[in-house]
Amino acid sequence: MSDDHDSPSQHDPDISDAEREALHELQLGIEHVYRGYGTLLTFHHQVGHAMDHLANAEAYLREAGHKEWANILRDHHLPAGAVDDQWTYELVQAFREGLLQDIADFEHDVRDDLVDGLDHVTERQQQSQWRERAGWDE
Repeated sequence: MSDDHDSPSQHDPDISDAEREALHELQLGIEHVYRGYGTLLTFHHQVGHAMDHLANAEAYLREAGHKEWANILRDHHLPAGAVDDQWTYELVQAFREGLLQDIADFEHDVRDDLVDGLDHVTERQQQSQWRERAGWDE
């Protein structure tokens, strides 16, 4: 590897076990927040596809002579929000600009303060130990 920042054996920061554990838990936490964000995007896409089908149903109801049902779909269900009148894209945006950004910034700031921004400190230590044990450093 040409970038020292990426080499596990050259970056084993001198931090306490509690700091190392805190960094590891922050890393796992942020990864789960990102996974939650991915699930929220899936929700957004699934509801979007559902709304497309409902819009198609409106047209077919109208074509079949069921104007009243078509109008209810058009006037009440299609324009309604998924949660408290918010559409799913608004939920995605609020999550991305709220919790996701806040916790990502926090995690980054802690890493900057404790280990000069180095990520995956625990994994780097484990990788270095396992490679040393296997004789890769020889």
